[in-house]
Amino acid sequence: MKHFIAIFVVLFLFQVSVLASPSMEQKRVMDGDSVSISLLTCAPGTQVYSLYGHTAIRYTDYKNNIDVAINYGLFSFKKSFFVLRFIFGLTDYEMGIMPFNAFYEEYMSEGRSVEQQELNLTAAEKKAIVAAINTNYLPENRVYRYNYFYDNCTTRARDILVSHINGKVCYSASDCLYPSFRQLIHSFNEDSPWARFGNDLLLGVKADCKTTFSDYQFLPYNLYKSFSNAKVLDAQGHERALVQRQFEVVGGTAPQSEPGFPLRPQTCAWLLLAVIVLLTGIEWLLKSNFWLLDTFLLLVVGAAGLVLLAMLFSEHPTTSTNLQILLLNPLALAFIWSVTSKMMKQMEDRFWLYAVLFIMLFIVGGMFQTYAEGMYIVVLSLLVRCVRRLIPLKYK
Repeated sequence: MKHFIAIFVVLFLFQVSVLASPSMEQKRVMDGDSVSISLLTCAPGTQVYSLYGHTAIRYTDYKNNIDVAINYGLFSFKKSFFVLRFIFGLTDYEMGIMPFNAFYEEYMSEGRSVEQQELNLTAAEKKAIVAAINTNYLPENRVYRYNYFYDNCTTRARDILVSHINGKVCYSASDCLYPSFRQLIHSFNEDSPWARFGNDLLLGVKADCKTTFSDYQFLPYNLYKSFSNAKVLDAQGHERALVQRQFEVVGGTAPQSEPGFPLRPQTCAWLLLAVIVLLTGIEWLLKSNFWLLDTFLLLVVGAAGLVLLAMLFSEHPTTSTNLQILLLNPLALAFIWSVTSKMMKQMEDRFWLYAVLFIMLFIVGGMFQTYAEGMYIVVLSLLVRCVRRLIPLKYK
């Protein structure tokens, strides 16, 4: 009985002490610093633009009952020529501020988790960041020219936070070499092969260059990992962790991708090769002239080449030199009429010899650039038709 009474008294005193202890939020108000600033890292979604996740900033003022999410990734598909503007690097994104409750509900409804990293900042640093955000939110400042690798919603959030810290932010292992931009995005789009194919088709040689540590942080989860182990070294030599605490603020399960085209690009390339070899074999056996097949291939190659040619003039810095244009060459459209005319008349044409030369250059270019999935198989298909045109047949 005495033991029971003793245990009861201990539990009672413990409960009283817990109830009497102020929460972290209450303690902030008591200490005169009621502001909390955090980095929010959102899990990838199913849409193409959300495959790589998202970054935002959370600003909370417990004393004044303010809790908002600052977002640098607002855009609208309804704007005129959105796709063309995006391709040419002329897309404008906008900074937006919304109640955190609305932000929470949006990601909860999509099943996308959100990690929060509350930053370990001084009152002066918080004040400077808030002032910078307010300036950034002025109508004349909130719109910016978006660049996927160098100036996006993640780099904007990072810069406005880090540049207003009174000291140097030191990251762990910042002297290491990091993968290329292409390798970094490949780690997120494995389950979206056609999105990956589109990216790899449009990205050029520069996307295969090694990134710097700052470049590496353009992806939300890379910045999240960088912040987790970062330290702040102030002018007096004092060191503190950049992140005070981190936790999952929005729970979620991995969103289920909507079923897309069932075949991968490489499978389609193999099917194309099979069809080309089969038709070429039939053509050879029948001593026929399938000129319409080659005309169709020239049309497709030339049309794809026009897209790659347009990307050379894009403001995206990683699309300016794309060696895949050696294979998908817009010049095919310029010669399509004369080449087709000669094929119909069963005449030889040096065009096919030049086509083989460009194919060889394309293969050599693979030493410097990672091509889109299945492109080497497409090469075989086109090479089969080039060889067929270079070897004359005795027609019936």
